[in-house]
Amino acid sequence: MSAPPSASEAAPALHLRGVVLPDGEHRDLWVRDGVVTYEPVPHADTVGAGWILPGLVDLHCHVGLAAGGAVPDDVAEEQARTDRDTGVLLIRDAGSPADTRWIDSRPDLPKIVRAGRHLARTKRYLRNFGWEIEPDELVAYVEQEARRGDGWVKLVGDWIDREKGDLSPCWPRWALDAAIARAHELGARVTAHVFGEDALPDLLGAGIDGIEHGTGLSADLIASMASRGVSMVPTLVNIANFPTFAAQGEAKFPAYASHMRTLHARRYDNVRDAFDAGVPVFAGTDAGGQLPHGLLAREVLEFVAAGIPAVDAVAAASWKARSYLLGGSGLLEEGSAADLCVYAADPRVSPEVLLEPVRIVLRGRVVR
Repeated sequence: MSAPPSASEAAPALHLRGVVLPDGEHRDLWVRDGVVTYEPVPHADTVGAGWILPGLVDLHCHVGLAAGGAVPDDVAEEQARTDRDTGVLLIRDAGSPADTRWIDSRPDLPKIVRAGRHLARTKRYLRNFGWEIEPDELVAYVEQEARRGDGWVKLVGDWIDREKGDLSPCWPRWALDAAIARAHELGARVTAHVFGEDALPDLLGAGIDGIEHGTGLSADLIASMASRGVSMVPTLVNIANFPTFAAQGEAKFPAYASHMRTLHARRYDNVRDAFDAGVPVFAGTDAGGQLPHGLLAREVLEFVAAGIPAVDAVAAASWKARSYLLGGSGLLEEGSAADLCVYAADPRVSPEVLLEPVRIVLRGRVVR
């Protein structure tokens, strides 16, 4: 790994000028001691001008994970740097077998909010990714991962059932009721990987807090999510691979292959319907495992392709995602953390500029 900057070293005073988003007011912004201020700071270095956006957030990312499982620390560092250099300064790690706590002491790497390790049914998930357990063990493992994580627990809600030859729920309702209730007692929120339709009613009925992917949602389930504030992270850059998954499974599991193609075909309608109904929809890439890091700007463009207005697509990857994950407004306010990106044009109008940030400031330090 590269030598990190000293966490105790004071961040320099910085000055930026431009349109501060989302308010759209043209302002001078200063950074002092790693936080934002709108009071002039003498002798601050002017480091950027343009459209100034709260740092991007990837709400479904796996730092420390690759196709074969956990990776060495130097590879995890490269993953985190790749995300950071695209403007992602805050990550919800939605399940990883790797211990990445060492990243917390690195002021040059994104802040990670962890969900512990995936909780999957025995032989019903990708090898070396999660704990593979049975329903009567779920509560105990939820307790373990709630304590290991940062306020989140990640369930694998459905996966291919080889006997059925298609996607099938992993957990009975009684196990979900007990496990999610226990997570809430411990102050943790619970989210779940779900591709198909059948697992969703029990997960939502048991009080799940978030749904990842959610390609099998129906109108009534979307309405239920909206009424209860259950979040959705569709990971459209990952859903784009469903035809490939279908082709890989076609010979052994033709029903699964057909199902995956159907879910893929309605992916945009599904996300737009959820957004229109008032479901809190956030951007996440599913980086790590099967996908490379650094794809969040592409995910925002996928939101726009699905029919979500550009300003809302950007919000789902910036200030609204920050507020959802950390609390507060998520805005660049007096005293807020100086995590921000500068762009040459307004991403609310031209979201493609998210692909090319001109300046990135993390914890008050210029990192790009």
